[in-house]
Amino acid sequence: MRARSIAKAVRKPATGITLGLVLLAVPATAIAGTAVAAPGRAPAAPHAAAKAAAGLDDPAKKEIAMQLVASAENSTLDWRKKYDYIEDIKDGRGYTAGIIGFCSGTGDMLDLVELYTKRKPGNILAKYLPALRKVNGSASHAGLDPTYKKDWEKAALDPAFQQAQNDERDRVYFNPAVKQGKADKIGVLGQFAYYDATVMHGDGSDKTSFSNIRKRAMAKAKTPAQGGDEKTYLNAFLDARVWAMKQEEAHSDTSRVDTAQRVFLKKGNLNLNPPLDWKVYGDSYHIG
Repeated sequence: MRARSIAKAVRKPATGITLGLVLLAVPATAIAGTAVAAPGRAPAAPHAAAKAAAGLDDPAKKEIAMQLVASAENSTLDWRKKYDYIEDIKDGRGYTAGIIGFCSGTGDMLDLVELYTKRKPGNILAKYLPALRKVNGSASHAGLDPTYKKDWEKAALDPAFQQAQNDERDRVYFNPAVKQGKADKIGVLGQFAYYDATVMHGDGSDKTSFSNIRKRAMAKAKTPAQGGDEKTYLNAFLDARVWAMKQEEAHSDTSRVDTAQRVFLKKGNLNLNPPLDWKVYGDSYHIG
């Protein structure tokens, strides 16, 4: 696992919000504006599945997490339509692409294409591996242009590449964040706050990495595992997160914390039970 050497910047597409959602292959999963019941069954009692969730890795909760991150990263709730996303957002990290913003300059894109190639040798992106190794740690496109973007978009139609994106997202970001959250004895909202911070900042050694954000918070409040109050600790963590975001111009809009995570925390919704209403960059979102 490569630590992110430089944090990922926020991007907000100029286009409007995309609200079309695909149905999930999990029972009674919360989707924006609707609750889906299994065929032949009466609709589930409000929030029944959510209340039974053990953590953010519960399928319904994980779907909510993916939608929350997508609202901030891509101005949409339909995260499955972003496998083909790719652009250089001029943040010094080269190309940013896919469902979680894998970057050619931070190593996670290289890991992803290596995994895809291990599973499917000779795929359309395999020929770029030497270039991806050379540009890692830089903003360079050397050896990638002019065809890499189009080939990425073609690869994104391949279910094997989509699964590779899902798996690398989980390995590098989602699973470690949830594991640490459970160790700290914080609930679903806290685990999501950890995940979102890891997505943006990575978990390297720099002062704005996830681990150092957590250390900064722990200097102000004890985790529940240390006997502290969960809401008090999460407020300290979000304070530390906002501080980290403001260290870089690309992160200076802190609405994904201020008008999203902080809203849920103030309401005492530590389990991220729908309905959920929040804003990012002034755009409103709803999960019913």
